[in-house]
Amino acid sequence: MPSSLFFYGTLCHLPLLAQVLGRSIEDLDAKPAILPGYASYLVKDADFPVLVADSTAFADGIWVRDLSAQDIARLDFYEGGFGYRLETVVITVDERAETAQVYFADQTYDLECSWRLDDWAAKWGEITVIAAGEVMDHFGKTDPETIRPWRPFFADRAWASILARDTGPQTLRTRMGKGDIPLFRRRGGYDGFFRLQEIEIQYPRFSGGMSDVLQRAAFVAYDAALILPYDPKTDRVLLIEQLRYGPLTRGDDAPWVLEPVAGLVDAGEAPVDTAMREALEETGLSISRVEVMPKAYASPGYSTEFFHCFVGLLDLPEKPSLLGGLLSENEDIKSHIVSFDHAMSLIETGEINAVPLIMMLYWLDRERDRLRRSA
Repeated sequence: MPSSLFFYGTLCHLPLLAQVLGRSIEDLDAKPAILPGYASYLVKDADFPVLVADSTAFADGIWVRDLSAQDIARLDFYEGGFGYRLETVVITVDERAETAQVYFADQTYDLECSWRLDDWAAKWGEITVIAAGEVMDHFGKTDPETIRPWRPFFADRAWASILARDTGPQTLRTRMGKGDIPLFRRRGGYDGFFRLQEIEIQYPRFSGGMSDVLQRAAFVAYDAALILPYDPKTDRVLLIEQLRYGPLTRGDDAPWVLEPVAGLVDAGEAPVDTAMREALEETGLSISRVEVMPKAYASPGYSTEFFHCFVGLLDLPEKPSLLGGLLSENEDIKSHIVSFDHAMSLIETGEINAVPLIMMLYWLDRERDRLRRSA
């Protein structure tokens, strides 16, 4: 028997509801509705609301009819990740009473302010729609509690796909774009903190005509913000050192690596804000001023990972080393404060073997005199 539901939160955003149901917006039978006796409030430090009993208020929302058992199963899967349950309520639609079901939170939250869908949609709507696509890829394969811890990372990947639209110029390279690729299909793979996606692709060749249909794989990572702390007054840089699993897994006998400060760009966050935050978390130092370095793919042959790079200007302490990192993220970081010339010599000896740091030091070498003059 078809069901009707009342939605008052993020699922009032029809593109999101359509994504969760796996249907087009045009297929949805949705009408504006209110739920008397309740108000919707934004959860503190979150991007979703909950219902709060209030005899003097009503919650705005939408009434969606003719939802199938499969629709309800998909909704349960999506909402189950947030800890919700269905209850029956009486709503008002076109000034008449109707019975519907609504998702109530099964836990108590600290509240912030009244919920405003338009405010949420302006910042989070598109990110959430894209992330919901990744959530629903797991429908029928795992349970909501398993993927609940992954949801912030799904949102981070969604944000990376939006940031990717700000691409570089095409003066030397071809003017062709992704719209000229007739076949690009994603097919399964490993989904978790990272994704390893199998893809099927056919593309136009430089010599004319089309390539064969190719089976490939791509590593779906995140956008990261990298910052190189530099003191132009004393001509010193700060390098961080930490154990890295890539070199360890490769078999490197010295898997502790010298790098710039770096961190994943959180959903909705400007990369420069990520860089400033990570500098404080990893070194305990506050950056005074930031300059933009080149931004680039780490390994475009098979990975989506993208680096937003910055130099951070500050007064470095006299100490030659510092300890830092967040224990909550299992970070164990040692910072080395060295002269610029010493850092460059470490490139020559091979002790610095992380390409991002090498690139950033060479950029600083080019701009160093200017930065020192303006200090």
